[in-house]
Amino acid sequence: QVHLVESGGGLVQPGGSLRLSCGASGSFSSIGFMAWYRHTPGKERDFVAGVTDGGSTTYADAAKGRFTVSRDNAKNTLHLQMSSLKPEDTAVYYCYAIVKRIGILTPSPYWGQGTQVTVSS
Repeated sequence: QVHLVESGGGLVQPGGSLRLSCGASGSFSSIGFMAWYRHTPGKERDFVAGVTDGGSTTYADAAKGRFTVSRDNAKNTLHLQMSSLKPEDTAVYYCYAIVKRIGILTPSPYWGQGTQVTVSS
């Protein structure tokens, strides 16, 4: 089994910063693409930012210039540094990863349980 666990969410004032982290654990041989998504009630889960195992990054327009995604392959962790936060960034943020499990030929997608980020004064 593979587990993704997010941390770092919380309440922050508009204009503030927050750093989210996601740790992967379990029986796997490699992790491919990793990403952050977010969800607000009444909306679909939206892509925020992602990074390949080679370090190539991609961002949603709403995240460009304000968020930075990074990963540590040695520690199987994913991070999202968020700055200049706005109330509209309020959401549950989910970690996503494509993981190749030991003994399983095909990689599979996994999700974390989510961490709440609230931007409010």
